[in-house]
Amino acid sequence: MRAPLPRRGSRTLGIRAALPALLALGACAKPAEAPATYLALDCAQPFEAQSAALVAQAQLVPAPEDPAEPYRFYSSADGRTSYLITKTGAPGHPAIMMQQAKGSDVVTTGCPYGDRKGYDQLHAYLDGLKHWTRKK
Repeated sequence: MRAPLPRRGSRTLGIRAALPALLALGACAKPAEAPATYLALDCAQPFEAQSAALVAQAQLVPAPEDPAEPYRFYSSADGRTSYLITKTGAPGHPAIMMQQAKGSDVVTTGCPYGDRKGYDQLHAYLDGLKHWTRKK
């Protein structure tokens, strides 16, 4: 003997009965995290104050310090934002530069607190590093 076929309205009733449970599960789902935001450069701030504020951002990862390089790099975990902060002896010191990935392009901005010619040299160096492609 075959089992009786469900009546036409019973399937709809079953879905409606399960709907509150499904909605409750959806409410427990982890909300999407907002993308991290990073401080923009403010060249009106003194070099030391701005450097300290940038470095204090918890979501930045410092590159290993190379004693032969007169600057430090700090980057976001996703690689879309980077800062370069000069140390004594760097061209244009004191200076701070920021690179941000905007789609497939990398935009370099900065604050030339010191020698403008040295800053321009540093800016050209950073722009020269943009030949590699970032993933979108």
